[in-house]
Amino acid sequence: MIAHIEKVENGYTATYERHLNHSVQEVWSYLTENEKLPKWFSELRVEELRKSGVIKFDMGDGTFDDLSILDLKVNSVLEFSWWEDTVRFELTEESNGCFLRLIEKINTITDHTPKDLAGWHVCLDVIEALLDGRTIERKEEWKVWYEKYVTEIKEVTRQ
Repeated sequence: MIAHIEKVENGYTATYERHLNHSVQEVWSYLTENEKLPKWFSELRVEELRKSGVIKFDMGDGTFDDLSILDLKVNSVLEFSWWEDTVRFELTEESNGCFLRLIEKINTITDHTPKDLAGWHVCLDVIEALLDGRTIERKEEWKVWYEKYVTEIKEVTRQ
């Protein structure tokens, strides 16, 4: 399901929602453990898992950008800077697993925004597939979702 994108006072928000048939602890481990992070987002590494801690983003050229952890509640909330934007994961327990919400707060829509949105979409698909013991073709999935997010961004910015 495509993220819900809306114009808000200071920019835009993109909200992804997923019901996963896995425990909060299992999902949390994919968001925060360096052994599992590369399986769904190879550039991310947790340096210090605490509020005001750091997540490192590998720029692929031997350098790393520091993303600040803005909010952290173990097994519940992980929010970090995404350059000028923020990304927030929220997990809540459900009877048959957990509910995952990812909220990206976007200050300014750019040509890169649909790429990021499609990327987060596929990352969530990959996490779910890994937890389910499946694999998905990331590049092909990304292309499909990228086109959908280009269309969605055009709709939202037209309003």
